[in-house]
Amino acid sequence: MELLREPETWVAVAFVIFLGVLGYLGVHKMVSKALDDRAGRIRSELDEARKLKDEAAQLLAEYESKKQAAEAEAQDIIASAKAEAERLAVEAKTRIEDFVARRTTMAETKIAQAEAQAAADVRSAAAEAAVAVAEKILTAETKGKLAGELIAKGIEDVRKKLN
Repeated sequence: MELLREPETWVAVAFVIFLGVLGYLGVHKMVSKALDDRAGRIRSELDEARKLKDEAAQLLAEYESKKQAAEAEAQDIIASAKAEAERLAVEAKTRIEDFVARRTTMAETKIAQAEAQAAADVRSAAAEAAVAVAEKILTAETKGKLAGELIAKGIEDVRKKLN
């Protein structure tokens, strides 16, 4: 009976009674149910978090593919622009070369025309000078009606030959 005098014994008895009352009231079922409910909420939150993570990964993959497609398109645009610039440069060079060739041809033609005109002018001046000299010589050397006919015929022949 000595056991009944010790406070630890009464604490143990009170604890056992407390546990019995809790068991009788079904507290263990309520605690278990609360823990199960909490585990279910946590499980649903984890499922939701996995779902959101998968959606985020899918969006990331989608944006990565869009980014790569945009980069590829940008590279295509750059390559196309470079090709167009090169084509325009070649075309401009060809046009400039054609322009220079046409101008050169025109200048050569004008020079040839000027040379031909100058040669014709020189021939004309030489012919006129030769006719004048021939007229003076024939006039001085021949006299009379025969002289006039010869002079006229000679002048006409000189003109025909020189022109």
